[in-house]
Amino acid sequence: MDTCSEDPHLGRASWLLGFTSLLLSVCGALTQSSRVHGSGVEDSGIPDSLKRTQGDSVLFHVITSPELPPGVELEKMFWGIALGSNWTAILQVIPGSDVPEWFNFQDKFEKRVHVPNTTTLRIDNLTLEDSGLYRARVSYSNGIQTDQDFHLTVYEPMPLPQIWATVPSLTRGWCNVTVECDTTGTRENLTVSWESEGLPRELEQRPASGPAPNPWTLAVTLPLTQPSASLTCVVSNQVDQKTVTWGLGDVCGHGTS
Repeated sequence: MDTCSEDPHLGRASWLLGFTSLLLSVCGALTQSSRVHGSGVEDSGIPDSLKRTQGDSVLFHVITSPELPPGVELEKMFWGIALGSNWTAILQVIPGSDVPEWFNFQDKFEKRVHVPNTTTLRIDNLTLEDSGLYRARVSYSNGIQTDQDFHLTVYEPMPLPQIWATVPSLTRGWCNVTVECDTTGTRENLTVSWESEGLPRELEQRPASGPAPNPWTLAVTLPLTQPSASLTCVVSNQVDQKTVTWGLGDVCGHGTS
């Protein structure tokens, strides 16, 4: 009876494939192990974006890693200010201790910073200078450290706007007037919009003429038969909104007979 003879090249190829498979399995296990037991710092990714008004409070809360093996506990919590890849620690919190250990900026933050619990930090009476990137670094008992970033933007309080009007021009039953919404301080980071009541849709406000459209100024044509129409100026930024309403009859009504 003939016996099957194995090709020596085929045998070596089979052995090489088996060895490669074993090597990949070992490397994969080592890689997964380093994610859990390594001592490097893991970044949480995109920072949480928080927007507040000057004088408000902000709360930073850290969500601890759900992938920790049994028996691993939170050992320390560091809070700091980040600038690119560098950061400066402000204070440290240890579980079970109500008093944080300060490292930097104690004069700036001590009276305004509170630690409700180990993974939460609150800053009161925010200032414009508090805007920036804050970083929480969590240190676990197995040597793992994870970072969570918070991007805070503090805006000036929204001023109450005012509406000013030019002297109206009355023509054949119509009142033509230009109104401007104004606010104190800078208009940077502010947006303005207009709402109307009592104006026919085809006669609603349009931007005033000029070399460039100015959303803060409107030219309005109002029938004298509708002196009760009104305009509302809405000024807003990322965190607040203020409005002022102005009756067109206050100006156009004076010219009626």
